[in-house]
Amino acid sequence: MNPASPIPHLPPKSGLSDFVRGVSLLGRALGLIFRAPKLLLLSALCALVTLVSLIALLALAGHYTPQLVGSFFPRPEAWYGQALWYLVLVLTFVVFMVVGANALPPLLLAPLQDPLSETTEELCGGYASPPFTLKAFFRGLTTGVVHTLARVFFLLLGLGVLLPLHLIPGVGSVLWTVLGSLWTMTWMAGEHLASPMTRHLYPFAEVRRMLRERRALCLGFGAGIYLMLWVPVLNTFFLPVAVVAGTLLYRGLIAAGNLPPPPRPAP
Repeated sequence: MNPASPIPHLPPKSGLSDFVRGVSLLGRALGLIFRAPKLLLLSALCALVTLVSLIALLALAGHYTPQLVGSFFPRPEAWYGQALWYLVLVLTFVVFMVVGANALPPLLLAPLQDPLSETTEELCGGYASPPFTLKAFFRGLTTGVVHTLARVFFLLLGLGVLLPLHLIPGVGSVLWTVLGSLWTMTWMAGEHLASPMTRHLYPFAEVRRMLRERRALCLGFGAGIYLMLWVPVLNTFFLPVAVVAGTLLYRGLIAAGNLPPPPRPAP
């Protein structure tokens, strides 16, 4: 592999350091964005839209989270019960924000995700973006929105399956938040790895296989995106960084021999 290539070097088999490698993809992607003017321009546009949507989500989460927690777990009178109630409130607020941040900005920015991924692949080498046409643009826009809605549905479905845990007083809400966070991290990895793979016409079974066979690597990648959402200023760049990092992960998995070449050239 070319030493100057942005493609990450991944060992062909899972190891103890895979989780750290997954998290480090975010730093690699951020560095590539600031070295490539086209990526930086696209990312700045994404950041502006993301900033506005995150402010709106913050206001909604602050208003509705106490009502949601109170409906499942009324605030107790005892001080220790109130301490647990506020812990559940904070954890639920975190999940609310993460789910919202992975639903609203991707829908608003669906037209920019493929250009970000394609530009990243061009920088990796061995790929040329297809020429721009209005037909291809609207087809990509429609496909991007439909796929994003489908993936958000599966995110919410997983959280919904865990919802009955709230029926266990106090502890159930904590369990729901922890397990929901792990599910969201895994979903984030699948979401952003699936983006370039869908563009290259891989079946979704291949995405599931990578999530299963390179579990620690993908979980580290998802955890990095999850944590990035809570870093002020940097969180406005979370979507372009996640798209670029997901594309680098895709190319790294091919280079490591974990993924076969694309079934056929992307349209």
